Amino acid sequence: MAGHRVCPWWLGYFLASPLRRFTHDPAVILSPYVHTGMMVVEPGPGMGFFTLELARLVGPSGRVIALDVEPRMIAGLQRRVRKAGLLSRIDARVVPANSMALGDVKGAIDFIFAFAVVHEMPASGPFFAEASDALRPGASLLLVEPAGHVDEAEFDAELASADRAGLVVAAYPSIRSSRAALLRKSAAFVAAG
Repeated sequence: MAGHRVCPWWLGYFLASPLRRFTHDPAVILSPYVHTGMMVVEPGPGMGFFTLELARLVGPSGRVIALDVEPRMIAGLQRRVRKAGLLSRIDARVVPANSMALGDVKGAIDFIFAFAVVHEMPASGPFFAEASDALRPGASLLLVEPAGHVDEAEFDAELASADRAGLVVAAYPSIRSSRAALLRKSAAFVAAG
């Protein structure tokens, strides 16, 4: 989660603004995919604009693992999570720039939510390989990139990287001002991997 265009930590305050719900309502975007009891990973959560809704959706029996390379983003996220009373549902981790460090949950993740984060990485291939490793068979990853930062060719290149990691496109959800794809871990890849 490092690269040449990593979001600065101080921008996290703006990205967590309630006004953002007018363009990207977390409940609308996430509720078709996230349900009670799920184990979810959110790389690059910022200060938790989507994380809080993820925690509400997974309920008390679920878990959200929020990962960021920036300690100040995680500190801001933890403050918001504590204030919302959702601390027991969220595992906020500072991770190295070259890995999501998900070895402890390999093959156990139900859903990964990658919102406006893959384009910040130096290469998408390692991210998708690690995501595929963490997902249980048949689990999903929702890839969302800002249309203003990621053109169609770049998004197609990300999808090609995902496909090489055994994540196949299941749908193209409509998310305002974004390019989005719902990816599913291929059963054939699970059998071969």
